Amino acid sequence: MSDPIDFYFDFSSPYGYLAATRIDAIAAAHGRGVTWRPLLLGAVFKISGQQPLTTIPLKGSYAQHDMLRSARWYGVPFKIPTKFPVNTVAPCRAFYWQHDKDAALAKKLALALYHAYFAEDRDISSPEITCNVAAKLGIDKAALSAALNDVAVKERTKNEVDAAIERGVFGSPYIVIDGEPFWGADRLDQVELWLEKGRW
Repeated sequence: MSDPIDFYFDFSSPYGYLAATRIDAIAAAHGRGVTWRPLLLGAVFKISGQQPLTTIPLKGSYAQHDMLRSARWYGVPFKIPTKFPVNTVAPCRAFYWQHDKDAALAKKLALALYHAYFAEDRDISSPEITCNVAAKLGIDKAALSAALNDVAVKERTKNEVDAAIERGVFGSPYIVIDGEPFWGADRLDQVELWLEKGRW
C-alpha cells in the first residue's frame, strides 16, 4: 500500500479547516491514508516573516471575504471568529496526546476543535474550552487537562513543529504526497489529480 499523505495544519487557519473537512475523503478515494500533523504557525512566522492574512493592509479585507466565500463553496459552516487568530498550543498538544492513544479519535478531536472555533466562535486557545470540546467526544477531561502541562506532551509537540519547519512547511494547510508539497486549500484539486495520475 502507498505511503500516507502528510497533512500539516494550524488550528487557527481557516483554510486548514476547509481542507481538514475534505482531505481524508480525497485520500481514501485513491487508496491512501492521511497522517494529520498540526503545527504552530507562530513558530513558523518567526522564521518566514509572514503574518496572519487578516492583518495585512489591503489583503486582509479580501482574505476575510474569500474565507467566507470559500466556506460557502465547500458547504462548510463558517464565520470569522471574534478573536482571530488565536494561540493554538492547547489544541495542538491535545491532538498529539490523543493521537498517541487513538489516532482516529485524534482526527475527530481536530475536526471538533476546528468546528468549535470557526463555526461556533469558541476560543480554543483556552485549555478549558479545548478540554470541554474533547470531553464531548468521550475523552477524559481531567486526564487531558493534566496532559496539556505534561513535559513529555510539550516536548512531543515541539518536536513535531520543529520537524515540520525542518521539512520546509511554512503555511496551513500544507500537504505532502510522496515528497511533493502542495500549499493551500485551493490546491486540493491538484492534490486529487496528483493522486489519480501522478507527477506531471
